[in-house]
Amino acid sequence: MNLPNKLTVGRVCMIPLFVLAIHGYSFGWYELETARIIAAVIFVLASFTDFLDGYIARKQGLITDFGKFMDPLADKILVMAAMVYMLWLGDISPWVLVVIEGREFVIAGLRMLAAGKGIVIPAGVWGKFKTISQMIMIPLVLVNLDGDVFFWAGQVLIYVCVALSVISAVSYIINYRKAGGVWK
Repeated sequence: MNLPNKLTVGRVCMIPLFVLAIHGYSFGWYELETARIIAAVIFVLASFTDFLDGYIARKQGLITDFGKFMDPLADKILVMAAMVYMLWLGDISPWVLVVIEGREFVIAGLRMLAAGKGIVIPAGVWGKFKTISQMIMIPLVLVNLDGDVFFWAGQVLIYVCVALSVISAVSYIINYRKAGGVWK
C-alpha cells in the first residue's frame, strides 16, 4: 500500500475519533466547548490528509484504483459524520443536511450509472470548490465562537456550501449528459 492510500486509510480511521471527540461531552469526559474544539482539530487534520494524499498521488504518479474509490468515500463519510453531529448540536438546519448529503447520493448514483456505461466523469471545479468550502466551514461552525467573526464566517459558509452543492450537482449532471449518459 502506497503512502497516499495509507493517508486515506488514516482519514477513515480518524472518523470514529471525530465521533468520539464530539460525543465525549455526553459521557461527561469534558465540556461541550472542549468537545467541539477537539472534534474541529481532528476534522482539520483529517481534511489535511485529503489534500496531502491527493498531492502526493498526483506528484509521484501513485494514483491507484483503491485511491480513486476510497479517497472520495472517506471524504463523504467524514463530512456526513460532521454534518450529522452539527445537526444534533443545533448548528445547522435539517434542510442544509438534506441538500448537502442528498447531492452526494445523487452524484454517487450517477457515477454508478456512468461506470456501468463505461463513462468516466472526472471531478469538476465546482465539486472541488464545494469540498474546500465544507472543509473550511465545518471546523469554523464546530468551534462555535458566538458573536465572533469566525461564527459569522461559518454561518455564511453554510449557505456557500449549500449553493456550491447545488451548482456542482447541476454541473455534474450536465457533464454526465454531455458524456453520453442517458436516463434509462
